[in-house]
Amino acid sequence: MKNKIIQILLVVGAIIGLNVLANQFFFRVDLTEEKRFTINDATKNLLKNLDDEVYVKVYLTGKSIPSGFKRLENAVHETLDEFQIYGGTNIKYAFIDLNAEYKDEKTRNEKIIELAQKGIPPTNVMANEDGKKTQSLVVPGAVITYKDKEIATLLLKGNKMASPQEVLNQSYEGVEYQLASAIKTLTASQKKKIGIFVNYSTLPAVNQLDLIGALKKNYELYPVDLRQSPTLDGLDGILVMKPDQPFNDDDKYKIDQFIINGGKALFFMDAVKVDSVAREGSVAQVQSVGLEDLLFKYGVRLNPNLIKDAQMCAAIPLDVGNFGNKANIQLVPWQYYPLINTFGKSPIVKNLDAVYTKYVGSLDTVRANGITKTPLLMTSQYTQLLKAPAIMSYNFANKELDASQYKAGVQTVGLLLEGNFESLFKNRILPNDPRSATFKPSAKASKIIVCSDGDIPVNDFDRKQNTPLPLGFDKYSGNTFANKDFVLNAVDYLLDDNGVITARNKEITLRPLDKVALQDDREYWQAINLIVPIVVLVLAGLLKSFMRKKKYA
Repeated sequence: MKNKIIQILLVVGAIIGLNVLANQFFFRVDLTEEKRFTINDATKNLLKNLDDEVYVKVYLTGKSIPSGFKRLENAVHETLDEFQIYGGTNIKYAFIDLNAEYKDEKTRNEKIIELAQKGIPPTNVMANEDGKKTQSLVVPGAVITYKDKEIATLLLKGNKMASPQEVLNQSYEGVEYQLASAIKTLTASQKKKIGIFVNYSTLPAVNQLDLIGALKKNYELYPVDLRQSPTLDGLDGILVMKPDQPFNDDDKYKIDQFIINGGKALFFMDAVKVDSVAREGSVAQVQSVGLEDLLFKYGVRLNPNLIKDAQMCAAIPLDVGNFGNKANIQLVPWQYYPLINTFGKSPIVKNLDAVYTKYVGSLDTVRANGITKTPLLMTSQYTQLLKAPAIMSYNFANKELDASQYKAGVQTVGLLLEGNFESLFKNRILPNDPRSATFKPSAKASKIIVCSDGDIPVNDFDRKQNTPLPLGFDKYSGNTFANKDFVLNAVDYLLDDNGVITARNKEITLRPLDKVALQDDREYWQAINLIVPIVVLVLAGLLKSFMRKKKYA
């Protein structure tokens, strides 16, 4: 009897001791293959340093949502549970079923419209459940509040050219980043500073409005007259958008020293200028803005050519012949407008939708010691390179495609470069030069991104409505491509010291069930799942009864 009491006390003491240790030394073990429950270190630091309550209202819920969206809802729930572990009482959340919350249809529709205006458009989903087609309206987003600020985040994000199942899986992978990025935006005490050059581009301001509006939410933007600014000190990054005038050496020096001293830069440049000359076509001419040698020194060359992509391209309206006594205008694939849907291995482009480009050239990498080069945007493999100067005829749209002419292969049009850059002006600054006192041939590590299309960050303008169109919007097809997401991800990657964007690297393997086997063997597996557990329990009971009889008989 005494020994049993001692054993009980030891067990109780061990349990108490384990609980005390668990409170003092918190740890969790993620046993899943993809580490789907593991939160990024940058996200953990963000949550641990919250100084006030963050409240998340999730609208992706309800009894009627399809099973695929239910999986996404569960992923959001699991992620927010993990957020609470590191954010403590500063993270609170609620799942709101609009059908249950707003019984009145008119009030419910008003709320859906309000959420759509905030950036969470509803999704009309057609699903096939048990052989029956069902239709439901899903609001795949969340509204996050912090103090007196609010932000909406869309949780259904992926490459729309993929299958619906793949898009849902990509959204699943991006849940942590979407939520953490929104929290980071709300809680940021200081905004990084970005300079935009105003004197080397004739790009109208109305064609920059959508990007500027999106960047202002997270960054402070400054128009920079480079000719009047002695240096770029005080800025964290610079954005070079579609320059069309040559940079002089003094301004090129300022850009060089800014990057050498750790500044980040994003270049959207055209190596070829395209002008319409007649109804028959356009002319492509070589365009040099004076930054080519600077970028070459850093490890990338802009080629004076145009890419024709036979597989992935947008369409434009062309006159394909008369219909009676009227012109027959139809949308025809325009191979000079590649849709970029091939991406490199980087969180900038992970699960990104296609990017819309116009008259884009190719990029080559050149040797630059200490620089890591990562391709970001790439064409399809069915390409043809047109060297400038050249005439681009509209007549080719009516001709049958000759596959033998499209053998240039995959072309890189967006490139990330990271490392310790060497100055273009190394060994060129003489001792008696006033700049020699501050000149550095190489210093801090930095990052730059170069894209060979100046139109990627440019939005069109609707002259009839007198309003700017969304960035990436194709007015002919009505589709909105991922140009804005790409630019924002690129800026975030360059300037985010905490590295929250690395949460986009999370990868969940899609393991779909065999639908044919599921249909044929459905009843068999239902019977197995129902009967086998009962049989196991009965056998275990009989075995235990037999052992007791044998022991105590």
